[in-house]
Amino acid sequence: MPELPEVEVVRRGLERWVAGRTVAEVEVLHPRAVRRHPAGGVDFAARLTGHRLGTAMRRGKYLWIPLADTDSSVLGHLGMSGQLLVQPSDAPDEKHLRIRVRFTDSDSGSAAGAAGTELRFVDQRTFGGLSLHDNTPDGLPDVIAHIARDPLDPAFDDAAFQAALRLRRTTVKRALLDQSLISGVGNIYADEALWRSKLHYERPTATLTRPRSAELLGHVRDVMNAALAAGGTSFDSLYVNVNGESGYFDRSLDAYGREDEPCRRCGTPMRRRPWMNRSSYFCPRCQRPPRASA
Repeated sequence: MPELPEVEVVRRGLERWVAGRTVAEVEVLHPRAVRRHPAGGVDFAARLTGHRLGTAMRRGKYLWIPLADTDSSVLGHLGMSGQLLVQPSDAPDEKHLRIRVRFTDSDSGSAAGAAGTELRFVDQRTFGGLSLHDNTPDGLPDVIAHIARDPLDPAFDDAAFQAALRLRRTTVKRALLDQSLISGVGNIYADEALWRSKLHYERPTATLTRPRSAELLGHVRDVMNAALAAGGTSFDSLYVNVNGESGYFDRSLDAYGREDEPCRRCGTPMRRRPWMNRSSYFCPRCQRPPRASA
């Protein structure tokens, strides 16, 4: 699933090409693409048609577009292979096109150069989708109100995070992936931040001092900002921005996916271990495992 940098890249594209445009027509081409909208595809299309889209928003890995004249939003869930593409209206349909949104395309109010384009949701594996939800007073779709702020959010509370981290009876990587504690961090960027911090993924959070947790949070931010600058991480053609372009931060990864390659810090071969139906990549020398308790 895309993590914060990839979702933010898509959000910025939607902000440029979609904000301020009015929906003329919606086609739902696959029912699974709106399965999180219980009323179904016909209702989704009807409720979206005629409304003006606001500026795309994001919290962690979650992306939504407010409807400017209502108290509801379109929530986008990219899943494993979802893509939100802005395409010329006469471009051939993608093989896995699931939803098409056409706009009225009045020259006023739409982004420069946006007229004549449409928004398409493409999803090969059909794990993602779009849905309409009521907003909370804070402007979040109600189904994601429990999601914590992400580390790039100006309102993120560092001190509260550090205190909560030490109180959790868990390990550090589990904590980083806990979206109710800190949002937007997934498997890739957790491994990268832990490598930079020289912390083993099974390190108990209760053993982290305030300086160490502050250092870890700093590395989380540094990794995500570097990934944003590179357009996100793409291991295949499934993650792209709204123009269909892949990110290239995978060329700069220090830990994730580098099994048996030399650690960039000490030269020791990197290791991979199964972890929660995923994999953890680490340096056995720089990131020593915690000692077993007596």
